[in-house]
Amino acid sequence: MSILVSINCITFNQEHYIVDAIESFLMQKTNFIYEILIGEDCSTDSTKEIVEKYVIKFPKKIRLITSETNVGGRQNSIRLQRESKGKYIALCEGDDYWIDPYKLQKQVDYMEANPECTLCFHASEIIQAPNKRTGRFVKPYNMSKVSPTEDIIVGGGGFCDTATLLYPKILMENPPDFYLNAPVGDYPMQMFLASQGYAYYIDECMSAYRRDVEGSWSSRMNEVATIKENSIKVNEGILHLLDEFNKYTNEEYNNEIEKIKRKLVFELHVLKGRKSYEKTLAGELDWSFKMKIRTKILIKCHFPNHYKKIVGFKDTKIIKMLMV
Repeated sequence: MSILVSINCITFNQEHYIVDAIESFLMQKTNFIYEILIGEDCSTDSTKEIVEKYVIKFPKKIRLITSETNVGGRQNSIRLQRESKGKYIALCEGDDYWIDPYKLQKQVDYMEANPECTLCFHASEIIQAPNKRTGRFVKPYNMSKVSPTEDIIVGGGGFCDTATLLYPKILMENPPDFYLNAPVGDYPMQMFLASQGYAYYIDECMSAYRRDVEGSWSSRMNEVATIKENSIKVNEGILHLLDEFNKYTNEEYNNEIEKIKRKLVFELHVLKGRKSYEKTLAGELDWSFKMKIRTKILIKCHFPNHYKKIVGFKDTKIIKMLMV
């Protein structure tokens, strides 16, 4: 029997969390064969040594993919994809983990029964590092259903948690240029995969996302001293990505893309301190926003720490993805 699913796990300096991730992979109960690929990116802590012990214990199940120099999150993900032998790829980063032993089986059952489905995801619980339950979830719907590509575009990179994604490997073997050139990782992949068929959401919480992990990209990118600079970089990069995706899809989702762009342009003007934005395009568009959204943007730009406590997840994920 051949391998049906390849679990791709990228990790860097996650010695306190990688065991949780690996154990959650090993606990999966399936009627098919799956493999675990761990992309270890030259950690300076004991992450690599921990993974090596698991490889020795489970040599037929786990493979360690590494190199002599750090390659970064994006290239780490690409090399795991390239080395994968499965029909499907399941993602989970080294500081996150799965909480349902039948997660893979449930997703694969749906994908196998519905070959036109090109992306499957589910609900996820948000955990405050190291292990504090927040009572919050990434749960875009209240029922299992087809997720329109339009929802994924408007929802941004945090609409689907990385640890919930399952998709056919073949679709990402030759991804479009807009994905390869994007400054972010998950968001363009989610949009691309959904546009190739359809995305399906399973309304079950089967994974956990750790936020504010010490030393992670998201925690560093959200430091007050750099929040504005990083947010500007994120917004400018996503604006370009949306334009490229719009061209790739022949403007099939133009209305949704323009909706997101209006918000990003407004944010950029606020972030850059352009008090004249009321007289600019962003100022004109400002009137189309509900007061709730305008207030949210202003809090995010001027009081980032308070914003994280109120909203947190989606924007933290987008900032984290910038460095993939």
